[in-house]
Amino acid sequence: MKTTRILLSLLLATGVFAAGNVEKKGFLTTKWCAQNGYFSDCRLESVACGSGDCFKTWEFGDKVKEELVLFVHEEGKMYSIDYSGIERYKLDEPMNVNGVTIIGQLKGDTIVATGYKAPPPATKSFFKGCL
Repeated sequence: MKTTRILLSLLLATGVFAAGNVEKKGFLTTKWCAQNGYFSDCRLESVACGSGDCFKTWEFGDKVKEELVLFVHEEGKMYSIDYSGIERYKLDEPMNVNGVTIIGQLKGDTIVATGYKAPPPATKSFFKGCL
């Protein structure tokens, strides 16, 4: 009985039973790329200025317009991400990658992120033959 209480308190402390936490798995990208269906070939300038051709008018020093979303394929829906609980540079690795899990609280169509899980990198393959 005592070990059950200890185990339950550890689970509660780690947040496993935290109320309102959700885990959504999908494709992490920018809002512009998701709206236009650009998943495998999303333009990187959309991270800084919000669209694909904005580099033509965007100047250094202009305000960064970064709208990150998670497109969940099973639902056919995109969720805006409030990443104020995560250091932004950590989301560079899973950017434009499928299978990213965002952990946080769901408020309407926005996920207030408290963490994330990136999928494992692709395994190395061996090619034997002539190029």
